[in-house]
Amino acid sequence: MMGHRRTILTAGGALAASGIMGRARAQATPTLKLGILGDLTGPYRDLSGLGTMACVRQAIDDLARAGTSVQVEVVHADHQHRADVGSALARQWFDQGVDAILEVNNSAIALAVADLAREKDKVFLATGPATADLHGPRCGPNHVHWTYDTWMLANGAGSATVRAGGDSWYFLTADYAFGHALQRDTARAVEAAGGRVLGQARYPFPATTDYSSFLLQAQASRAKVLGLANAGTDTVNCVKQAHEFGLTRRMKMVGLLCLLGDVRAMGAEAAQGLLTTEPFYWDLNDRTRGFTQRVLPRMPTGIYPSTNHAGAYSAVTHYLKAAAAMGTAQAKVSGRATIERMKAMPTDDDCLGAGRVREDGRKIHPVYLFEVKAPAEVRTGWDLYKLAGTIEAEQAMRPLSEGGCPMVRG
Repeated sequence: MMGHRRTILTAGGALAASGIMGRARAQATPTLKLGILGDLTGPYRDLSGLGTMACVRQAIDDLARAGTSVQVEVVHADHQHRADVGSALARQWFDQGVDAILEVNNSAIALAVADLAREKDKVFLATGPATADLHGPRCGPNHVHWTYDTWMLANGAGSATVRAGGDSWYFLTADYAFGHALQRDTARAVEAAGGRVLGQARYPFPATTDYSSFLLQAQASRAKVLGLANAGTDTVNCVKQAHEFGLTRRMKMVGLLCLLGDVRAMGAEAAQGLLTTEPFYWDLNDRTRGFTQRVLPRMPTGIYPSTNHAGAYSAVTHYLKAAAAMGTAQAKVSGRATIERMKAMPTDDDCLGAGRVREDGRKIHPVYLFEVKAPAEVRTGWDLYKLAGTIEAEQAMRPLSEGGCPMVRG
């Protein structure tokens, strides 16, 4: 636990030194405390970690420049993809006065943090987890599900791939809550579109690095599509190894939660033609390009902002707008009241554009289907996507009536 404490103090100190917390006129104003519970050392570290801290700092600075000045302290820790570690840190933070926890890019830990937020009447901004249960049967009044979810990813990539002729699937799945949910929702989307699921292979997470036996099983299935129900370095290694085996020439690869940093790590040669669904891409439009130019100097060296980072920027922006509108002191009193205010206000930011927070806590915004460019089409190292389709906001997310959220009437 001492390692976590050093991380927390360093992160908070860095923000204080930047001047975000140091405005003399705000001395009497209560400080909102945000906790980034992410992956600093594991398979999702480049999609999380210090990049998320950079984007949270950018959100605070952008709001201050726009005239919304809120006194904020930010702490950061590594959940290590262990439910006991993540839950203990979240409970400790809430007990020590942290008002909102964000990121938590592990679905099992996120479900536990959602329960804790409700118990403590705090706020959970679920910008990192993908399980759609967070706004379905496990919805609650103290959290919002922000960036992506398994239904959204499945509906985008699964349905579109079947329509393009990829009507037989095999899944390679990380054996934990996120992987199971992603495979389940994608399989439903595939079958609803008229496709078939020919098989699956589940591997131990996060201990697996050699996927050769699982890829051989996928090849033997004779499926047209290999759906990767995983993320981070797992997805990267799967695609690289599939390319080495020549599997990418025989099967269409679909990264069901594959982000820009993953594709960059794979390289365009190995990843070309891969399909992925994301709500953010740095080169999508003028607003995303402007955000990227502002935040790049803060990002870890050599890393562009990905969807996870953008989701943190978007959620913190809206949370702080809501807190400013209701008053920081009142926002600290009740996480539930703060979430209600967030639902009552439209969302709008440079990463995810305009949208809203739905009754079940799901953030609604457009989603895009991207295809990875061939190497000859790539202009710069991060110029990797071409737009293959757009799913409008209200169609991109699971219908409210189908989620099973107990907060939804009728």
